[in-house]
Amino acid sequence: MAFCLNSNYPYKDFNMLVHDVFFVDKSGIIEHISKKIRTKNRFLCITKPRRFGKTSVLNMLGAYYGKAYDSKPLFDNLTVSKSKDYETHLNQYNIITLSFNNLSDIGNTYNDYIDFVKESIKRDVFAVYPELKAENFHSISSLLSATGDDYIFIMDEWDYIFSHNLYPENQGDFLEFLRDLLKDRPYVAFAYMTGVLPIKKYSTGSALNMFQEYTMLNDPIFEEYFGFTQDEVTMLCERQTKLTPDEISEWYNGYQTKGGERLYNPRSVVCALEDGVCQSYWTRTGKKDEVLYFLKYNIAEVRDDIIKMINDIPIQIEINKEFTAGQESPNTQKEIYAAMIIYGLLSYYDGELRIPNKELMIEFENALEDDDFGYVAELVKNSTEVLNATLKQSGEVIASYLHNIHNSELPILKYNDENSLSCVVTLAYLSARNKYKVEREEKSGKGFADFIFYPRRKNLPGIILELKADSTPEEAINQIKEKEYCEKLRKEHIGKILAVGISYNTKEKDHKCIVEEIN
Repeated sequence: MAFCLNSNYPYKDFNMLVHDVFFVDKSGIIEHISKKIRTKNRFLCITKPRRFGKTSVLNMLGAYYGKAYDSKPLFDNLTVSKSKDYETHLNQYNIITLSFNNLSDIGNTYNDYIDFVKESIKRDVFAVYPELKAENFHSISSLLSATGDDYIFIMDEWDYIFSHNLYPENQGDFLEFLRDLLKDRPYVAFAYMTGVLPIKKYSTGSALNMFQEYTMLNDPIFEEYFGFTQDEVTMLCERQTKLTPDEISEWYNGYQTKGGERLYNPRSVVCALEDGVCQSYWTRTGKKDEVLYFLKYNIAEVRDDIIKMINDIPIQIEINKEFTAGQESPNTQKEIYAAMIIYGLLSYYDGELRIPNKELMIEFENALEDDDFGYVAELVKNSTEVLNATLKQSGEVIASYLHNIHNSELPILKYNDENSLSCVVTLAYLSARNKYKVEREEKSGKGFADFIFYPRRKNLPGIILELKADSTPEEAINQIKEKEYCEKLRKEHIGKILAVGISYNTKEKDHKCIVEEIN
């Protein structure tokens, strides 16, 4: 059976996907791609984070273009069938499918790795063209040229040896292999590569400069095909009864197209809908402590920004240079953020950097507990005490804890502005997010409450927290009552509600706090 030339693997995988209950039709991308076939722009590389549907799209392309099987029944009811050139390209091409994450069982050297790729191609070509003699060809390119046919190349995880830091001394050799296989070869009707890391670092001279690249930082055309849109998520939620679009949004929304349309992490959405529960699926498909892995390159430079983003305060920053395959480990603030954007750990839109959603927020909150964060880690680990003091209505304990935070050496926690105080409160109550959905500056009643804590468990009270500068905690409590901030909690049928009033003196750094139950 063919391994890479006209293999049935893409067809089989896409066939299973189409018949899945949570299938989303992304076949509209085919119309864009078909315009590139047999043109000067026939080299396309799309890099996205893991879990963003890259392999699903790749298998769809193989199923559509491949001539070894009749896939018309799969596509007749999909978006691409409405294209005027739908049947022009359907099942018309020889397909060479390569997955560069396949490692040789023979050995673990680079030669073992690349020989496995080469021998797989040779074996399939000689099986289809038995008249060709192996001894007459010393390269894959000369062999494919001799067939007289042209091919569409579908290549998955092109960057595998870079992202996994394999064979560093031979990574240039791998690029030369791809160059020799593809560049200026008339047998290439179209070449499609996908992976996580961009290749722009090598786009000079004899390298892979023929590829048009679309990445997490620069993709005005294909981005909607990698990730679920709001309409698609709403449609998927209608196929089950356990989860609502709002619940899915809280956990997995947070990326955006260039036009501002929201994008969801598709793999996590499907897992949540299948399981009937929203939770973090991130670490199940990636390395453990992936967020911390990047932050540790320079925690001192990014620490304050992380505290702000955990408090839902976006970071204003210009990220112009992408993190690419083969690049040295990031060490500056911008390099770390560029890498985290490429890996999907941060979202970047209109000059603002954010933690995308609750799923990733959990990963960042966990990272703050690492000892490398120093005093911040200590605050996070002790934040359970603040929540317990609140539930016990111990205002003096809360005030004391906030005072200790403000006396820290961290610039972000000084008395600079309202956002700084909000960051202090966020750190103080960080552990509360396990038991509460915490909303900041949310419209409720006749105004905006500083913090509203929605309990995730029925036996917990709701909490309204109001901050006052150079005033009294009693004034904060009165504002909660007069502006009816409890309205939203009451609409959720939450019986017990605690009002937390916190005042601080901006000159003397003095804190006062009272906690009162509201009937």
